Amino acid sequence: MTALYPARAGQRARTASGDGLVTELVTDERAFAALAPSWGRLYKRCAAATPFQSHAWLHSWWQSYGGRRRLRLLLVRRGRELVAAAPLMLVRRPLPALVPLGGAISDYADVLLDDADDGSALGALTEALSAAARTTPIDFREVRPGAVAERVYERWRGPRRRMPDSLCLELPAVPMAELVARLPSGKAQRVRAKLRKLTALGVTRQVAGPMEVDVALQRLLHLHRLQWQDRKVTSEHLSSRFHEHLARAVGPMVRSGDAVVTEFRIGAEVVAVDLTLLSRSLAGGYLYGAHPRLRETRADVAVMLLDACTERTVTGGHGALSLLRGDEPYKHHWRPEPVVNQRLLLARRSTAPLLSAALCGAAARQRGKEVLHRWKERDRGRSGAAG
Repeated sequence: MTALYPARAGQRARTASGDGLVTELVTDERAFAALAPSWGRLYKRCAAATPFQSHAWLHSWWQSYGGRRRLRLLLVRRGRELVAAAPLMLVRRPLPALVPLGGAISDYADVLLDDADDGSALGALTEALSAAARTTPIDFREVRPGAVAERVYERWRGPRRRMPDSLCLELPAVPMAELVARLPSGKAQRVRAKLRKLTALGVTRQVAGPMEVDVALQRLLHLHRLQWQDRKVTSEHLSSRFHEHLARAVGPMVRSGDAVVTEFRIGAEVVAVDLTLLSRSLAGGYLYGAHPRLRETRADVAVMLLDACTERTVTGGHGALSLLRGDEPYKHHWRPEPVVNQRLLLARRSTAPLLSAALCGAAARQRGKEVLHRWKERDRGRSGAAG
């Protein structure tokens, strides 16, 4: 297979192989938009895919966050059907690299591969990535264990490095009663009491239908802003571009079964709204908003949300209930399994120096985090001694 080079806007670079596979490099946003039907079929045939690899999520993200970055979609087709895809973009800072679409607001990154592939599509995709890596290394962040990108890494013949990335926490895809049964008896009794409290308060939940999603999502964002008022919050979740991204992405994802928006009510009042993202591999509560008055009733919002999410996980046959990235203390109450995402760096000999520079930068940042952690621990120790 010959090397792929960037096509001009609106065009595609293509190469063909003897086994009937055609590899394309797409650089135009309009062509990306037109891929929705074929991308969606491939996504459904890729068991390892997470919701963050759906076309609706990625294309909407590109519209909100693409900016001056350069789109690089590597596609492998057999006939007219997509059998593999790598959604990438070219960035220049802090170092030149090809990185996955989705950015910091996406908890997992990966490539897509048809489950029925005999290895030929994976080989074609790996070869296309290798051609792309002649001019800049490929930096896969937040790769979930078991992802297709790990299979690309295993086949890679050039310089490569693997390092840990973010920590995620996961629970088994079982009913709420089984999750509670996994807890020590004292904690389990308290959770059951909290569930009874929700019932006594008259909390009900209703899934927003396709025609109701837009309004429900507006309520979610309003309640999310309200609940974090005057408190530390992820600032990006309050930005207009994030809101626009969700407004575009969630409706199509609900219609395709890749997301569910749930409203929680007491009487006629909506007191909370939750967005859960779904795929064959997992269900994950992505964002919620809860009115501060709900906490004043001593309702446990985390228990309420998890109870609803477990119902989706079990009935939908999803592989795991992911608590997504983050090591917040409340997540550990449920005795989750720690699952560490991976960072996979791939290069050719010509781009190996850039890979080494990326490794040095990552090591320096890690040392900085460790020093900051020690300072915080020392300060806490001094405060305790002074008290």
